[in-house]
Amino acid sequence: MGTRIRLAEIADAAAVGAIYAPFVTDSATSFEAVVPAVAEIEDRLQAGRGRYPWLVLERNDELIAYAYASSHRTRQAYQWCVEVSIYVDQRAHRCGVGRALYTALFELLRRQRFVNAYAGITLPNPSSVGLHESLGFVPVGIYRGIGFKFDRWHDVAWLHLRLRDDPVPPADPLPVAHVLREPDVLQRLDACAGSVRLS
Repeated sequence: MGTRIRLAEIADAAAVGAIYAPFVTDSATSFEAVVPAVAEIEDRLQAGRGRYPWLVLERNDELIAYAYASSHRTRQAYQWCVEVSIYVDQRAHRCGVGRALYTALFELLRRQRFVNAYAGITLPNPSSVGLHESLGFVPVGIYRGIGFKFDRWHDVAWLHLRLRDDPVPPADPLPVAHVLREPDVLQRLDACAGSVRLS
């Protein structure tokens, strides 16, 4: 019971899909046109399990938000870079959920030796831009008219967060499972969850 942050499991796919669906059907936050089936979400969860963390935040066993990292680009020189995304149930906005979940995600990514995180945000979205900037992201630029949805073109802002400095040459990123064996990592996730202000 209570609030906790943990790694997503394949069994979370339906709950993840329920959170994600309004961002597909009711807004241009996501550029997907059709809500993915549960099986597709299961595949996405499975695909990222080794290298890129997916985290969920649950309150009293109800999943209310998730965040994840994915490959920013596939060329080898980009291997220290990730793209991050977060989706919060609309009933849980402005309760510290996004900050807590992102803080936990960045903790894992730093321990995995990732160096750069990037986020793409469909504009206008002042609350999302504000969240990212409050966590240290800085604007990189805007892709003008890059996505067409709901009968109009949309701009996407790109923001960057330097996760850590790294020696030259940098060490290869570590698997998620490796950092989860570190003795204090679960306590750090619990500390992030403890900052949420849900009633």
